[in-house]
Amino acid sequence: MSDLLRPRASLRTAVVWEVLKDALERRGKAAGRDALDVLDTGGGTGNFAVPVARLGHRVTVVDPSPNALFALERRAAEAGVADRVRGVQGDAHGLFDVVERGGYDTVLCHGVLEYVDDPAEGVRNAVDALRPAGTLSLLAAGLGGAVLARALAGHFTEARRALTDPDGRWGEGDPMPRRFTADQLTDLVSATGMQVGSVHGVRVFADLVPGVLVDTEPGAMDALLKLEAAAAEQPAFHSVATQLHVLAERD
Repeated sequence: MSDLLRPRASLRTAVVWEVLKDALERRGKAAGRDALDVLDTGGGTGNFAVPVARLGHRVTVVDPSPNALFALERRAAEAGVADRVRGVQGDAHGLFDVVERGGYDTVLCHGVLEYVDDPAEGVRNAVDALRPAGTLSLLAAGLGGAVLARALAGHFTEARRALTDPDGRWGEGDPMPRRFTADQLTDLVSATGMQVGSVHGVRVFADLVPGVLVDTEPGAMDALLKLEAAAAEQPAFHSVATQLHVLAERD
């Protein structure tokens, strides 16, 4: 079973996966091809790459971790898509040392901007990897979700620090190097000339609901998934989402 289909994982990825799947279908129709060339920067062990390959697309995963790429290879083989998934070691900064510029129909840039030295350069490189008509899927940590989570945990000073810190960090022990608002992400994308198609809040409620409730209450998982999907497109909830997803297209 793909990780995207597991109940717990689906809470984290369902919104992004549905948006991405629809975008791939549209891009395929526009290109007149069933199989697209997809680049997954920072794709790690293939949480998205393998399901995308199962749709029939060719996926190149760029990741700096040899261990992650080894796990990707094994996962792709187990899913029967080893011939459609290729892993290469590299990072967003030196992206074109390992992949072709302008060679992809769709680029996934998920969980990358938080860690790069220059987020603007990271977005530019992702866009430059696209063909003249292409789709960018951008996923990054949301500032508001971290502020809300720290406050609800009773760490009010940390919540205030995250709110005012230039990188959205709540303290020295914060494992996340950088967080973004929806406006910051859309500005980064728009600066490249891409047209922002949609913005979704991801994990608006999932990280705040007690796990025991989801695991034991009949129907709770399905109801929470539906709630996440309904709230994702509402701008009011973007400011409290754990992650933010931006889909941009260039026709």
